[in-house]
This record gives sequence, C-alpha cells and structure tokens, in this order.
Amino acid sequence: MTTILTVLSDTHYILVYYRDCNLLACFDIGIGYLADVSSSSRKSRRAHFTAPSHIRRKLMAAGLSKDLRKKHDVRAIPVRKGDEVIVIRGQHKGREGKVLSVYRKKWVIHIEHLTREKVNGASVQIPVHPSNVSITTLKMTKDRESILSRKADGRKARAAPAASA
Repeated sequence: MTTILTVLSDTHYILVYYRDCNLLACFDIGIGYLADVSSSSRKSRRAHFTAPSHIRRKLMAAGLSKDLRKKHDVRAIPVRKGDEVIVIRGQHKGREGKVLSVYRKKWVIHIEHLTREKVNGASVQIPVHPSNVSITTLKMTKDRESILSRKADGRKARAAPAASA
C-alpha cells in the first residue's frame, strides 16, 4: 500500500509524490476552477430559467454596433427601453426601430414598427430575443455612462498585462 507524503501545487497542476522522490500522479485542476459551480446541463438550465429579474437584466444584453463598440470600447450592454436596435438574425433581419419594452419574464424585447396583424385585425408586437439584435443608438443616462466607463476601464486593465508580457 502506498502512502502519499508530499502534495505540491505548481501553477494549476497538483503533483503527488511518493516518499519525496517518485512522481506518483499529476492532476490538472484547470485554470479558474470553482468548486461551487456546476457543469450540469440540468442545473445550468434551471438557474437560467428561474433567474430573478435583476439577473435576467444582465442576461438580456445585446451587442453594440461597430461604431458604438469603437467609441465606448465595450462589446455588449443590457438592452433598455429607448435604445435603437437593428435585428441581425431571424425572419425580421434588417428591420430597425426603438425598443418599446423589455419583457424580462418572457426573455424578449418589443421593437417599434415590428408588428403583425391578427386575424381579427388587431395589431400585436412581435417578440425578439435580445441576442438577435444589435444596439445602434444608446439611450444615455448618468448610470449608463458609469456602466460604460467601468466596463471600458476593466477591458483596458485586462489588456495591459497582456501587452506587457
């Protein structure tokens, strides 16, 4: 029977030695491993579809257009009422308009002029998932400016160590 005498952690590997000389085992625990985060599909889906409203806001983010991305140095931001968007995927690709509502409970947004006629003649909004749109104009508020600057600063901070290496 073998007994483990030394366990060393070298970067993200765990090395197990037997009697301080022979390498018995080497385990790769991976970078950024979190013990309390599950990789189970069932648990991930449950967490997603039962997410509270403040979490759904972040999950319902849309990418910025290329010119906004360049201007603010931010890739995506949560959609809000008053933003102008263009549909980039799906049956209504190319249609643009202002966001009328963000329906967090149903994971959709409603866009101005994106409607259809019901059989009885009534007009209803067509729901679009935020991942299928790109934001072309932001409705700027003081809070939104601080979010954009914070995200841009974080992006620059992550890019600085990579440039120096």
